[in-house]
Amino acid sequence: MKKINEKKKTLVSSFRINIIFLIVFLLFSLLILKLGIVQIVYGEDYKREVDRKENVTVKISLPRGKILDRNGKLIVGNKPSNAITYTRPQNMKAEEMLKIAEKLASIIKKDSNEDLKAITERDKKDFWILKHPNEAEAKITAADRAKLKNDKDFDKKIYQLTLERISSKELKSFTKQELEVLAIYREMVGGYPLTPQIIKKDASAKEFAFVSENLESLPGVDTTTDWDRYNQYKDKEGNEILGSVIGKVSSSKEGLPRDSVDYYLAKGYSRNDRVGKSYIEYQYEDVLQSQKEKVKNITDKNGNVLESEVVQEGKRGDDLILSIDIDLQRKVEKIIKEKLGHERMGEPYLDRAFVTAMNPYTGEILSMAGKQYVNNKKTGKTEVNDYALGNITTSYEMGSVVKGATVLTGYQTGTIVPGAVLNDRPIKFLGTKVKKSWNTTGFGPINDLYALKRSSNVYMFLTAMKLGGQQTYIPNGPLSINKVAAIEAFRKNFSQFGLGVKTGIDLPGEQIGFGGDQIPPESGKVLDYAIGQYDTYTPLQIVQYISTIANGGYRIQPHIAKEVREPNNESTEMGPVIQEIKPKVLNKIDMKDEWIKRVQLGFKQVVNDPLGTGYGIKNKEYKIAGKTGTAQALYNGPLPHSPGLMLWNITFGGYAPYDHPEIAVSVILPWLRTDQSHVNLEIANDVFKAYFELKEKREKEEWNQPTVNNK
Repeated sequence: MKKINEKKKTLVSSFRINIIFLIVFLLFSLLILKLGIVQIVYGEDYKREVDRKENVTVKISLPRGKILDRNGKLIVGNKPSNAITYTRPQNMKAEEMLKIAEKLASIIKKDSNEDLKAITERDKKDFWILKHPNEAEAKITAADRAKLKNDKDFDKKIYQLTLERISSKELKSFTKQELEVLAIYREMVGGYPLTPQIIKKDASAKEFAFVSENLESLPGVDTTTDWDRYNQYKDKEGNEILGSVIGKVSSSKEGLPRDSVDYYLAKGYSRNDRVGKSYIEYQYEDVLQSQKEKVKNITDKNGNVLESEVVQEGKRGDDLILSIDIDLQRKVEKIIKEKLGHERMGEPYLDRAFVTAMNPYTGEILSMAGKQYVNNKKTGKTEVNDYALGNITTSYEMGSVVKGATVLTGYQTGTIVPGAVLNDRPIKFLGTKVKKSWNTTGFGPINDLYALKRSSNVYMFLTAMKLGGQQTYIPNGPLSINKVAAIEAFRKNFSQFGLGVKTGIDLPGEQIGFGGDQIPPESGKVLDYAIGQYDTYTPLQIVQYISTIANGGYRIQPHIAKEVREPNNESTEMGPVIQEIKPKVLNKIDMKDEWIKRVQLGFKQVVNDPLGTGYGIKNKEYKIAGKTGTAQALYNGPLPHSPGLMLWNITFGGYAPYDHPEIAVSVILPWLRTDQSHVNLEIANDVFKAYFELKEKREKEEWNQPTVNNK
């Protein structure tokens, strides 16, 4: 019985296993059948579907960041405009694009002088071939084809032959309507595949509406909002305030500058991207450039776009906050223009003036202004142009304004000591002309403070002579100095103030002046150096030098950018700060504090002592200190002149208040025929007044703001 039961159990188990195997077999058979159906029946369809689609990601630029002044006032922004664009598929035929261009030409106008002038001879030839394919083919003979049949560049050379054989008569056969089509067509083919190309900017509302209504019949064409850079502030003549320093941005047609295409492409730019070409726009390109929107285009094998998807939202560029006070800038430009215009009467060579204002403790440029009179060759009229850039790109002999550096060099080298008395009288060395101060009879025995106050030349000559190793002046005797050692000692010390070296401002193209690598041919030139009449300096170098004395001996790097902020499109308020440009000390001058304070006292006396050369500055309540300068210099300006023409540069460098400086200023007017002008003092006076009046006005406005009761 037991054996029978065991036999039955074995039979049941075998039956169950067989059932399981059968089920597994049937499932596998079903799976194989399904795979077979997919592969055999639908395989080609699926393969075609896979082959049909390609994913192509393109990047689309958005507007640049804004440029604002230190108080949040917009200086440079983006002006929106209606635009018609065309996005070319990857494999679109020229004939198909021509049809679209012809239809678009019936809706929009593209026949302005600028549009038609942009059409090149090569554009016309390519267009003629496209419009006259049979006539174009007939220009190539059988002999031509036989000659080139084995050439690897057969098609290219045949096309080149065709281009060469198109006659001028054929090129002139285009109607105005055909040229308008060509103007559109050349824009369409000029873009990159799958990247929107602007066909027309500033489209009228009617054009914009008509194109929008006909998009279905205009494949690749779209309507969008484009932007142009604009400066919020202009003077009466239309000149942009601070225009030369702001710089320019390339157009979408220009795209990337030719000399830096590879650099920008390596950074992810497209060839038709707009970039800063000069100065602030160029210097802060990384800040102002937008973060591109990334769009994934799904195309078929022929390059036609099937669908598009935004895979990364873009944003406009970050906002750049300048250290410039635009209200002060406008006032300073007005002051320069009025004073320069008046002073030019009877002064044919005086064509420019410069003012730079800087915070002596932070290096923040509060104003950088310049004006230049130029002759418009087309109209023959004289125009006043913005020349703020001249503060860093032009240099001049600055004259006595540098005497503070001369005195401090004397202290530092032990040539003179504070309070040293030297005899100011006309001096003459063997074989040279008499050298003297502006007071031709001399000031007699004077100390360093009196020398600064009255701007003694002879005091500086004697200091330079001692620096060169000659301790005693012998009337009509030889000038026996080591000119190399003397000039090198001067330049080493002057460079500590920023004279003769780059200031480090955050703008490209800064110049350092002339003379820094030269040894004077005559020893007497070393004496001229001591009164600012040998090496040349920029207006910005003068304000950095003055600031170094004003703040107690720290050479601060000037900067025109103050902050970088995130863009805020939802509000007129500025976005959060991303980066703050902090003050940077380039060096501490190697001189004792009491020496610097003594020169500060001398500068104070220049403006506030009735005998001071800067006493003509009227607004004593602002506690101004500074140094005047006049330098006789060789004219090297734009007007025709006789060789060796010598003119006068008049200058001023100062700061206020002298007990706690807030602002340092340089004023430069080159090439006057007289040294008796006081226009440098008039400009300085008005610039300080403008600064402190603005400050007082804002403090009153802030004081009168209603307070919020939080109770």
